[in-house]
Formats: sequence, structure tokens, C-alpha cells
Amino acid sequence: MTVHLVYETHSVTEDNEAGIATGWLPGRLSEQGRVQAAELGERRRGEALAAVYASDLRRAVDTAVIAFGTGFVPLRLDPRLRECDYGRLNGAPVTQLHPVRLAHVDTPFPGGQSYRDVVESTAGFLDDVRRDHDGERVLVIAHSANRWALQHLLDGTPLEQLVTAPFDWQPGWEWTLT
Repeated sequence: MTVHLVYETHSVTEDNEAGIATGWLPGRLSEQGRVQAAELGERRRGEALAAVYASDLRRAVDTAVIAFGTGFVPLRLDPRLRECDYGRLNGAPVTQLHPVRLAHVDTPFPGGQSYRDVVESTAGFLDDVRRDHDGERVLVIAHSANRWALQHLLDGTPLEQLVTAPFDWQPGWEWTLT
């Protein structure tokens, strides 16, 4: 049983450009983000994707719809792919959030969740993907916390290391699930 998993970060948002940590707020793609989403579609369009899974937060949904339209491949929204809920820090400046991320690996943000909670949600999502997509290729569009969860679960990278590292964008990450 194997699944080829491709992960892509949602495109750039107005909040990203303004230095805001959106968290569980919907977020809106910026003009640059809409261009990036179209480029994602062009980059992945020739691939035989069984499905595209996206976070149900607006910025991820908009990225998926711009990239793949509404009929190219099945689009499935999954709340388990949401960004970490920063609780009272949803919508706060990143300069306020970044210094406290390490403290919230296991301890939830006040009124929110921990990064370990995101790992648990992502693990449940992966279990379902393994069950439903044996021998297939699926693409996931989500957030930084989900990428960290995947790197932790599938590569064994310590979560503490991931949440303190600078954001390192690239055109997709890929794993083979067994």
C-alpha cells in the first residue's frame, strides 16, 4: 500500500504581506498570491492527481480553485488541514507570534491549540488518505503548521526544530506513504 503525497503551501495572502499571523481567520489571497495559485496549477496540471485536498480556510480554498478550477480533479476540503489555531493571537502581528511558537509545541495558545494538536489532526488525515488512495497521487494545499506536521510525522524532524526555523518556501514537498 503506497500513496504519493504532494504538499503545497497556500499562496501568499494580504496578511502575509502585512506581517499578520492569520491562524484560523480566513485570509485573502493577494494579487501576487493569485498569480502564484495559477502557477501552481500550471506546475501540477500534467500530473495524474486522484484528488486535491485543501484546508477549509478561505486562502487554501482560493488557492486550490484558482490552480485547478472546479472540474479538473476532485477537490475535497478538510478542516483537519487548518493552520494552527493561535486563539487570541489569530490575526496578531507575526512579530508577536514568532517568539512564542516554541512555547506552544505542547501547550495550546490561549483560546487555541498547540502545534502537537495540528500533528494529531494531520496524522488522522494521513490515515484516511492511506486508506482511500492506495496506489494514487494526491495533492494537499494547506498551511505552515501542516507542513511541519508532515515533516515531523514522515521525516522524523523534531517539531521543536520546525517551529523555530525560518519559513523556507519551495515549489512543493513530496512523500511516499506506506
